[in-house]
Amino acid sequence: MIRFAGWVKSRPVLVRAVAVASLACGLASSSVVAAHEGEAYPSAGNDIHNMASLQRGARNFMSYCSGCHSAQYVRYNRIGADLGISDDDLRATLIQDPDTKVAETIRSALPKEDAKRWFGNAPPDLSLIARSRGADYISAFLKGFYLDPSRPNGVNNLVLKGAAMPHVLASLQGVQTAEFKMVPVAMADGSTVKQPEFEKFVLTTKGSMTPEQYDEFVRDTVNFLVYMGEPIQAKRESLGIWVILFLLVFTALAYGTKKEYWKDVK
Repeated sequence: MIRFAGWVKSRPVLVRAVAVASLACGLASSSVVAAHEGEAYPSAGNDIHNMASLQRGARNFMSYCSGCHSAQYVRYNRIGADLGISDDDLRATLIQDPDTKVAETIRSALPKEDAKRWFGNAPPDLSLIARSRGADYISAFLKGFYLDPSRPNGVNNLVLKGAAMPHVLASLQGVQTAEFKMVPVAMADGSTVKQPEFEKFVLTTKGSMTPEQYDEFVRDTVNFLVYMGEPIQAKRESLGIWVILFLLVFTALAYGTKKEYWKDVK
């Protein structure tokens, strides 16, 4: 695992291309079952009204995800308009291909044939991944990798058991182990069996980020994925407040008018 972390640091561009490709392959796979399916995950803590977080999330997405993933429902200039990023800054910080125009959607740089050969399936589009899986799920997934020698890639995931994704963000988060305890579970036939129950993670190898920094990295990335799922959400919520205020004022005026017209009726 230490050798893998060194490989990550020596090939940052390839790792950025592979990172969320493997993530989304794991998230989209129907052949694996979530470890805690049906349970509530810890809050991602994302805030789509936090412009600085969204800008950092856009940087994270373009650095670690767009090498393999498209976002076919989102255009660069829409991101720029919503997040306060000029066209020049878009070209300087987000758009990696000089031939790409700001009016284009985010396209994967990885050919589908190579993606299928590397991952078994082409990495899915991430435009709606947060709406499909939820912010809390993705956040927990990105924080849920732990050492598991029984797995081909040496790691497993607490949220998505048997995920095929290697922990390509280990250079950032570090390497952690998971501690389990055996607890009795009643079966349908009345018998009792012992099954492992997760207790805690233990960080065994530090990454380039502190746990707090990695939490912020994940929060910003998830925040941007939530934004991409519905770019109008922040404006919709802000507009909704004014609509409610208008309805309250209109209701008061309508009620006053009704009282005035009917005050002489016995």
